Amino acid sequence: MNISKLTLAVATVLGAGASSSAFAIDLYVDVKTKQIYAEPGPHRQKMGSFERVEDASAKTAEPSRNAAEIASIREELELKDNQIKALEEHAKEASAPESVHVKLDDGIHFATKDGNFTAGINGRMQVDSQTNFNNNVAPATGANTSNDLNDGVTLRRARLGIEGTFFKNTDYKFEYDFTRGNGTTAAGVTDAFIRYNFSKPFSVKFGAFKEPFSLEEATSNRYITFIERNMITNAFVDDLNTYKVGIGANYSAERWQVATSLQTEPVGNNGASNSATFNGTNPNGGVNRSGGSGDTNWEVNGRVSGLPWMESKTKFWHVGASGSYINVNNNYLANGNFSNGGISFARGLDNNVDRTNILNTGNLTSGTRGTATWREADHLTRFGAETAVVYGPFSVQSEYIATNVSGKGYSGDALDGFYAYGTYFLTGESRAYKAKTGAWDRIKPNHNFDMKGGWGAWELAAGYDSIDLNSGPIHGGKAQTAKFGINWYPNSHVRVMADYVHALDINTFDVANARSKAFNNSDLDVIETRVQLDW
Repeated sequence: MNISKLTLAVATVLGAGASSSAFAIDLYVDVKTKQIYAEPGPHRQKMGSFERVEDASAKTAEPSRNAAEIASIREELELKDNQIKALEEHAKEASAPESVHVKLDDGIHFATKDGNFTAGINGRMQVDSQTNFNNNVAPATGANTSNDLNDGVTLRRARLGIEGTFFKNTDYKFEYDFTRGNGTTAAGVTDAFIRYNFSKPFSVKFGAFKEPFSLEEATSNRYITFIERNMITNAFVDDLNTYKVGIGANYSAERWQVATSLQTEPVGNNGASNSATFNGTNPNGGVNRSGGSGDTNWEVNGRVSGLPWMESKTKFWHVGASGSYINVNNNYLANGNFSNGGISFARGLDNNVDRTNILNTGNLTSGTRGTATWREADHLTRFGAETAVVYGPFSVQSEYIATNVSGKGYSGDALDGFYAYGTYFLTGESRAYKAKTGAWDRIKPNHNFDMKGGWGAWELAAGYDSIDLNSGPIHGGKAQTAKFGINWYPNSHVRVMADYVHALDINTFDVANARSKAFNNSDLDVIETRVQLDW
């Protein structure tokens, strides 16, 4: 509002009337409209109390005094106007997007006060050890490496990442694992995606992310029960490097979820040497797109899971199913000899410090194109079924996964296996479940460990694990193990684990790989430990 108009209005009010008596009047200015009022009300700020003396003779006798009063009023109104402007500026600053607050609750989080932008720093560190007993494998001969498994300690995972949102409906995640580097450009990248949430249940994401397949794979390695995932999950999902690039869609309701993806080419290195891979020339995995290697593999995945029975968050039944079609990249030299690509499946038992492949199919693509001995794994189809029951501190979980191999020399030959295990919390906690992802979540002890009687959470686990990599012309061997574990959670972000793994049966008598064959009928016992910190 123009200040001269405000002054004129006040002067008019003060000069109105014909009474000769003097009186005082309180004036108020509306901080929004800048209009003058004689009564208080919403958004009105008092300017002051003004006295008018209606005495014509005095008015005539003292014109200079009235002029001085009007000037004083003008100055006071200008001061009030400046104060109003200052209040408005403070109000804008308080709600400005650049105003950021930091939250140190379950991690380190940053957010603007309007909620449009958030960022959180996440990370994890897992220190593992392995000690082997009854390591009575066949001795190596000649210049071959010893067949004994090695004791040792390793940094299993060391990850650092950032995730958050911008403009509320879009979120992102980027994570790097320093144990997966191996010298290649994207080797350590795990998740690296942008996701748009069209609604609370439906979202679409682009970038590098996990394949939607298997309950145990959908569960973060921070929350799995045993130190290593079971053999079928590792061999058929994780060892192929589950982090691939593509587009994915998710729909989640209160008690069920469905996820699908179209992805290609693993991102970097999965960190395990001599494991299953899409690139036969590089036993450490890695990408297929190198000089002269041709097209990359691609795949379509889907997983659906839900809770058909749910009495409470500590009493429910989970079921789920997964399916996948994988096109395998095979590349040949000009003379028809196989060059690179293909697919192989290789796996140790339930351990990862010593990464010796006790089971090993070798590359399923080999030979010279068009010859009688030529074999080519053209595509894979994977199927999975999963179930779990939680009843208070007790839970059971089981999965079956089959991988069918098709192509030249193969006709849907099936490699498969299953696992089952049970857990019990001695301290009364229950496994935490997240229906949005159909996977297990963070355990929060009823009482954190302290020196005043807090024990944290204690969990016992026992399980059976079986895998068969023999089918038709495929001779990768088969194995079964029994395992027992104890987990201690001092608080929700620290976990100490110890597992005992006993090989019930190892059958590798017809495996082509000499070192794998040496483990046939071996009695192996392994003790593993892990100390984990994550946020």
